Amino acid sequence: MYASAVTSTNPPGHGESVRASRSWWDSEASDYHERHGDFLGAHSPDGEFIWCPEGLHEGDWHLLGDVAGRDVLEIGCGSAPCARWIAGQGARAVAVDLSEGMLRVGAEAASRSSGPAASVPLIQADAGRLPFADASFDVAFSAFGAIPFVADSAGVMAEAARVLRPGGRFVFSVNHPMRWIFRDDPGPDGLRAVFPYFDRSPYTEYDDDGELSYVEHHRTVGDRIRELVAAGFVVQDLIEPEWPEWLDREWGQWSPLRGGIFPGTAIFVAALP
Repeated sequence: MYASAVTSTNPPGHGESVRASRSWWDSEASDYHERHGDFLGAHSPDGEFIWCPEGLHEGDWHLLGDVAGRDVLEIGCGSAPCARWIAGQGARAVAVDLSEGMLRVGAEAASRSSGPAASVPLIQADAGRLPFADASFDVAFSAFGAIPFVADSAGVMAEAARVLRPGGRFVFSVNHPMRWIFRDDPGPDGLRAVFPYFDRSPYTEYDDDGELSYVEHHRTVGDRIRELVAAGFVVQDLIEPEWPEWLDREWGQWSPLRGGIFPGTAIFVAALP
């Protein structure tokens, strides 16, 4: 989920990024959940809602507001623990993800729920082409899903705006853009800036046949804000979580060492007028 900041000079377009991400997450679904599933509550039938590796829980932060009785869409849901959790808070939740493998894990967990989480629709879809009518939802969100992996993230913002009703809220968390300048290393070697922040070339990996197997696209903080504004949103907050004293685990490039010096996550909170 969190790639190192090595860049490519031949950036893949939308279709190539979609194909690579679908294949990657299908193949990585089991291993990913073995490593991170407990922290995320992915195997819990009724889910959990963790925004980021720093452990921010929606139950404490209420970034989505009161979701009871509201139509809520999770974009890039993975195995959808967040959508299952908000269903338990009274939301009419719907979850979409590109990866059939990730959705399969979520469906298995939901099948063991005796509550509203069992009925959350899990839909395989491209975040840039959401299969919903205009003004279908009151809230949309993404917790480290979809946005870093698409070539046209501005298109995802526009899609979120399209499916939201007037006054709707859109909240998403991503790896903090400043992390792009550091190596993907949780230790001391990850404290030295080596990559240009303003280079938007994506990080890519290729298989033995030269086919793109993984891609993660970089945008600056300013890029993210401009994308939201261009889609019609008003930016209400930008949260940069501090590393909590109670958390001593590492997660990829996230660690107590780095987290005590600079942010690893950015959470953008926006709304339609």
